[in-house]
Amino acid sequence: MKQILFLIILLLPCLSPGQTTDDVWKPFRAFIGNWKGDSEGQPGKGTYDRTYKFIFDGKFIEVRNTSTYPKQEKNPKGEIHEDIGYLSYDKARKTFVLRQFHKEGFVIQYKLASVSADGKTIVFDSESIENVPAGWRARETLNVKDDGEWTETFELAAQNAEYKLYSKATLKRVKK
Repeated sequence: MKQILFLIILLLPCLSPGQTTDDVWKPFRAFIGNWKGDSEGQPGKGTYDRTYKFIFDGKFIEVRNTSTYPKQEKNPKGEIHEDIGYLSYDKARKTFVLRQFHKEGFVIQYKLASVSADGKTIVFDSESIENVPAGWRARETLNVKDDGEWTETFELAAQNAEYKLYSKATLKRVKK
């Protein structure tokens, strides 16, 4: 009888109606939808088309991106860059992990580095980068301006070097 009473007391918080849990995806809900934007940086001036959507019953966020850089002085041949990313919550580490697969053949795995107190600045630092020289690092910084606009800053660093801006994009919501 004591064991049953102990189990009831232990499980009571789980059974109580109306109990809520924190929304683990809260920092990223503002990004769900379709976005278009402009970019400047090492590859020149370009345009972005990006989509963030929940997949697999809300367990992951899929990010699809196409960056188009027309022929220009900084990029005489022009280029179309594509990448697909998957954002997950690693319960064991209690943090978010972003894995990006790039058309050029490299893969970047990021770990969430920080979220500002107001939730408007999110920073990811690379944990590993496949198919590039050893020691390279990457950083993605997302700055939410409002519900319909945000910026992304992408920085790279060679081994033992400081981060340098590769590109900065401003994206505006097309639709949720």
